[in-house]
Amino acid sequence: MGTERSGFRDGAVDWAIAACVATALLVTGLSGRHSGTSLDLLGYALLAAGGLALAVRRRAPVPVLAVTGLCAVGYQAAGFDVPAVAYLFAVYAAVRAGHRTVTVATSVIMLAALPVAALASGLHDTGEAFAQARGALELAWLIAAGAAGEALRQAERRAEEAERTREETARRRADEERLHIARELHDSLTHQISIIKVQSEVAVHLARRRGEQVPEALLAIQEAGREATRELRATLQALRDDDTTPPRGLDHVRELVEKARTIGLETTLTIEGQRHDVPAAVSRTVYRIVQESLTNVARHAAAATASVRIDYRPDALAIRIDDDGRATPETAPVPGVGLLGMRERVTALGGRLRAEPRSGGGFTVQAELPVDRAS
Repeated sequence: MGTERSGFRDGAVDWAIAACVATALLVTGLSGRHSGTSLDLLGYALLAAGGLALAVRRRAPVPVLAVTGLCAVGYQAAGFDVPAVAYLFAVYAAVRAGHRTVTVATSVIMLAALPVAALASGLHDTGEAFAQARGALELAWLIAAGAAGEALRQAERRAEEAERTREETARRRADEERLHIARELHDSLTHQISIIKVQSEVAVHLARRRGEQVPEALLAIQEAGREATRELRATLQALRDDDTTPPRGLDHVRELVEKARTIGLETTLTIEGQRHDVPAAVSRTVYRIVQESLTNVARHAAAATASVRIDYRPDALAIRIDDDGRATPETAPVPGVGLLGMRERVTALGGRLRAEPRSGGGFTVQAELPVDRAS
């Protein structure tokens, strides 16, 4: 919305400037003595066209440079002693846009053509000294217009570089802070959780060796220690990820399926629809959904088979992961960190996620992510 409003404002300013220049040229042209012939009408038309062409100087600086130059030569040849003001504006716009070589070449042609057009129409026949003075003045105005455009172009480039430097500095500081947090977590938590995990497993092992019944609380501590170790490892990996490695996406889903097969989970992958490019964020989200789903199946579902289905639709990408595990509607599991993370990713992209036990047994994860094909 802000960009559209800014573009509308810039367009209005450009049209206002173009109208003012065209009016000034016409008023100057009308102040001369003309007989109203068809040649004079052509001159008036060229004066107006040269000024109004400036309305599109931002979008097409080089064509506007050519049009205003031709109009200036044309109305000079028609006998209108009017300065090439519109061409000076066009020079400024073209140099500001970075077209310095084209502008210099066009200006050289203009400096040669304007005196010829004026002489052909009978203008400026007062002597060689006057012609030289007028040529020097035109050259000075051209240099001034080009210098102004170049100065503003350099100022904008420096502003862009400063903004890019600020972004890079902020990104570097964020990376440093992320790594600092990772080190703190590793130093303060990993050791303590590892001790809890090892001690609980030793206690369970000793109790079973003695033939004693292992208390439920001790088994819960053992499982919590294992889960905390896995979650902490995943958190540290995410914090240490500095985006230097290529992101994982749709092209790597097949690797997840193969990895699941190596641990004894019979997994199939089915891809339907006409494959097309999808945004990088959607591709990464699909990978994370499949990764988390297959990990949960391997850890908790006690499943023998799992299936991954990816469906390319015209305006969306659908993912479905099913397993034949022990989950039932009556024993729906409590959503964990992984499932909550999946839901957050999908919601952030404007999609929908369903994760629930199937009526016939097993668990299903279904997600639909919108795809903007125009992007």
